[in-house]
Amino acid sequence: MEVGRRTALALPWLCAAPAFAQGGRPARLIVPFPAGGTTDLLARLTTDRLAARLGHPVVVENRAGAAGGVAAAEAARGDADGSTLFLASIGTAATNPLVYRHLPYRTEDLAEVAALFALPNVATVAPRAPFPDLAGFIAAAREKPGALSFGSSGAGSSLHLTGEMLKHRAGIDLLHVPYRGGGQMLTELLAGRIDIAFGNLPTAIGMIRDGTLRALAVTGPRRNPALPDIPTVAEAANLSGFAATVWFGLQVPRATPAPVVERLNEAAQAMLAEPAVRARLAELGVEPMGGSPADFSRFVQDEAAAWRPVITGAGISVE
Repeated sequence: MEVGRRTALALPWLCAAPAFAQGGRPARLIVPFPAGGTTDLLARLTTDRLAARLGHPVVVENRAGAAGGVAAAEAARGDADGSTLFLASIGTAATNPLVYRHLPYRTEDLAEVAALFALPNVATVAPRAPFPDLAGFIAAAREKPGALSFGSSGAGSSLHLTGEMLKHRAGIDLLHVPYRGGGQMLTELLAGRIDIAFGNLPTAIGMIRDGTLRALAVTGPRRNPALPDIPTVAEAANLSGFAATVWFGLQVPRATPAPVVERLNEAAQAMLAEPAVRARLAELGVEPMGGSPADFSRFVQDEAAAWRPVITGAGISVE
């Protein structure tokens, strides 16, 4: 009798899953940053391939603001039927609660579906900048404390935290200049309004390759295969153990039924396994991730634990 009761309770969601997968109204992927940057680029790759796997349209909805907080709040209150998806970032899922005193959302109101993409940031300067390398930039910053500036895609963003980590580890004083997105930040860098920019690698890689930007270092734990000649920050600045990796994953409102979450996870795993997708990610310097919803949840917890001492040690706090 108990088995029959459990089966009867599960039937509505078991029946709903095929309908969700085969058609119905379009799903929306809420993206926490504006169009034109790495997050948007990866979001559009995701929606294209998820739509093919799920059998219905998935559209990008950019909601910039509060280092992803505006988008996370919108996703958390969305319909919990598989039609509301959220492209979570390291900021929205792991570091925002450590940085912001007040957030417009609660991380527990969103549930993990799958880890998707991991990538480094890259420190870039304008081609004619007077710094020959990252060590030269750090030396200049030490000579004139507070005179040099770095840009980011917003207060509390992974780009901001990367700059703060460099300040903390190298013992330098830099002025932080936040922008609304990575594209705007790089435009300001080329215009000479900031001295260095920490950008997501896919946003900057085309400009690095054509010489529009000059890369000083990547922030990952090892050199990136897409730019094998560019040293890591640890190498370039003799800062052992320095590593700042950005990542993105798929989340849904917490009340989304488990069968729908599993269906979305299966679609995400299939997307990441596609040879064409993997080739495109490699070209951009992005590593596919993957794993179960539980794997992603543990990863988020581990990332928050790893960043906590960095954020508290540097005294990073945003109202």
